[in-house]
Amino acid sequence: MFIRNERSIKEFIYFYPVVSTIVIVHIAIWFLHDVLPIGVIDRLYDLGVGRHFEIHNGEYWRFVTPIILHGGLTHMLFNSFSLVLFGPALEKMLGKFKFILAYFGAGILANIATFFIHPSFGFAHVGASGSIFGLFGIYVFMVVFRKQLIDAGSAHIIKVILIIGFIMSFINPGINIFAHVLGFIAGFLIAPLVIGNARPYYPGNYQRSYQDDGEIRFDPNRWKKRKFTRKVKLNPLWIIIIILVAIGLFNYLF
Repeated sequence: MFIRNERSIKEFIYFYPVVSTIVIVHIAIWFLHDVLPIGVIDRLYDLGVGRHFEIHNGEYWRFVTPIILHGGLTHMLFNSFSLVLFGPALEKMLGKFKFILAYFGAGILANIATFFIHPSFGFAHVGASGSIFGLFGIYVFMVVFRKQLIDAGSAHIIKVILIIGFIMSFINPGINIFAHVLGFIAGFLIAPLVIGNARPYYPGNYQRSYQDDGEIRFDPNRWKKRKFTRKVKLNPLWIIIIILVAIGLFNYLF
């Protein structure tokens, strides 16, 4: 479920449009805010940060907007890669609408719960961590109550990643622990509402690029000697990653 074998970014976007759109939004907002700092963009970013003081004053949209904002390149890349790894299977299993509902629902509920549990006026947060851990909550619900939807290997991966994620949440400073824990709980609670008609996910069912029509084919040149040349192709995704990392390092150093 979690092994990405798409041959190109175009193919990934085609099969998983919701996950792809969210990741593109992450990258675009980071680029406009951190790489090309513009006054208007900075103001819009500031309006989206989950500041509890402003929420106390009635700016309730801040329960939603922090989900697509991040505090730097590393934060954005970590959450985006987590979504790329763990989001596609659920997008196919739940469908586009239910996946959007589950992803943003978990993040919003985590932000609301954080506001009431930690109502300090000085508290502020950004990031998709609540939504990401919400996906883990849905997977864990499957492991416990809908075992037929998830294979044993994937269930083991979820358990290991979840344990590591919670450990890192508590030992790393500056992490919104509330979003992680409450996002997971929110995802677990949302799961029964969205996985009713879900079916097991098998990548081959969605990524079959060749269909056998039963016709027998014969290549008359198959035994001719051919000059062997090895072509090395660099996946465009890695090119983008390298460029983003280079830009981030440049901004950090200079």
